[in-house]
Amino acid sequence: MPETPWWRTAAIYEIYVRSFADGNGDGIGDLAGLRERLPYLRDLGVDALWLTPFFRSPMVDGGYDVADYRDVDPTLGTLADFDAMLARAHEFGLRVIIDVVPNHTSSQHPWFAEALQALPGSPARARYHFHPATTDSNPPNDWESVFGGSAWTQVPDGEWYLHLFDPAQPDLNWDNADVRSEFEGVLRFWLDRGVDGFRIDVAHGMAKRAGYPPVGRSGQIGLLGKAELPYFDQDGVHEIHRAWRKILDSYPGQRMAVAEAWASTPQRLARYVAPDELHQAFNFDFLSAPWDDPAEVRRIIDACVHAADSVGAPTTWVLANHDVQRHVTRLGSPQRAFAAALLMLALPGSAYLYQGEELGLPEVLDLPPEARQDPVWFRSGGTDPGRDGCRVPLPWEAAAPAHGFSATGASWLPQPAWAALAADTQAGDPASTLELYREALRLRRGFTGPLRWNDSPAGVLDLTRDGVRCVVNLSGGAVPLPDGDVVLASGPVDGDVLPDNTAVWIFARGNELS
Repeated sequence: MPETPWWRTAAIYEIYVRSFADGNGDGIGDLAGLRERLPYLRDLGVDALWLTPFFRSPMVDGGYDVADYRDVDPTLGTLADFDAMLARAHEFGLRVIIDVVPNHTSSQHPWFAEALQALPGSPARARYHFHPATTDSNPPNDWESVFGGSAWTQVPDGEWYLHLFDPAQPDLNWDNADVRSEFEGVLRFWLDRGVDGFRIDVAHGMAKRAGYPPVGRSGQIGLLGKAELPYFDQDGVHEIHRAWRKILDSYPGQRMAVAEAWASTPQRLARYVAPDELHQAFNFDFLSAPWDDPAEVRRIIDACVHAADSVGAPTTWVLANHDVQRHVTRLGSPQRAFAAALLMLALPGSAYLYQGEELGLPEVLDLPPEARQDPVWFRSGGTDPGRDGCRVPLPWEAAAPAHGFSATGASWLPQPAWAALAADTQAGDPASTLELYREALRLRRGFTGPLRWNDSPAGVLDLTRDGVRCVVNLSGGAVPLPDGDVVLASGPVDGDVLPDNTAVWIFARGNELS
């Protein structure tokens, strides 16, 4: 029987490189700091790492504005640092996937600098979405930036260029042969260095509908993942992903790609993971599930599993990432967040963790205005706090400067008093969040088989996979605990009663899976 590809069941840990570990004391996380902390990730029990962009960038959007896709930004290290980190990760049995950003470049990318110097209609401008000057000085259409405001900026000669994110992130024109050839070269550059795969940023965004038709309403970001937009989830993206799959398949070692793709239905999302396209797609329906409605959570799980099964792909679960409020805060309490995590880790497929969730970190809600760096904050005029609150550097050591993030005490975003949540405080404490995640990841390796729901009281999610039972109480009150041996619980369990906002993993008595 053929070996199951690693990515079908993997637990993958997202590293926001600037906030993980600082190796040189400048207050910014880097590849050297990451390399030093790899033993922690090995001991945590994850299978792979996903690194956010570390390429050369002016860092207007935390590295998602790339100026050179084939080099490391000097604030984060060098290519030699990357190679050393990758080699050490592989020694520890950790695979490494990296972010690739194909929807847009930095405005400081040589291509865009060339386009600004070139004439309208030139080949240099054809690599991007330039639109002729309008007669009324208004943008060409009503398309809106994800970060707020118009998605168009005018250049001195009167033409407009498209940027679905910040003006410092001009959108590439994927109908252009130069663009397609360049990114095939970028993929091969990193595959040749030994990376195990890619996370495709805005994988739903590269194709735009011809003619740039208007949306016809404002507040378009509210439609993302809910309705059709002429600049997202267009059919043309799938041709690009099919071409990339051929490149990945040409390399040994089960190289893979995961799509950050927002689609209006699970069925449309499943198109990204068809057998000839990408291997995984993040399950954002699960991330945004209403946890005060357990029946809807179950419906979402079933719909996502069914859609993925229909194309033979694994479902890819996620509760947190660098773009959303940490779920300890978002779900209303640590207790509910930890219960949700145990449910996620019990489900079939692959699971992504975001750095610091294993420490139970909350969103930092009180960052001072002068410390904030997210373009969402600036483009909203300070009305939207943006994403800095989930990107605050990690607390490694309770008593060290910057909680061990940086030996000098420097930190590019200020940290709260997080001594009680520091990794060294939690390590070895069986009641800690860190040890809960370590044990869950250890036990999860033995979970196989499909999901089967058990009969349960209202407000309770109760599922079984090959004799491993996960029961999550979201009913608002205590419920009877099913028979069996409780091997893991997200919180205290009182005798034969399962408290509200608590999950347990139960083995049938005599089960030796653990």
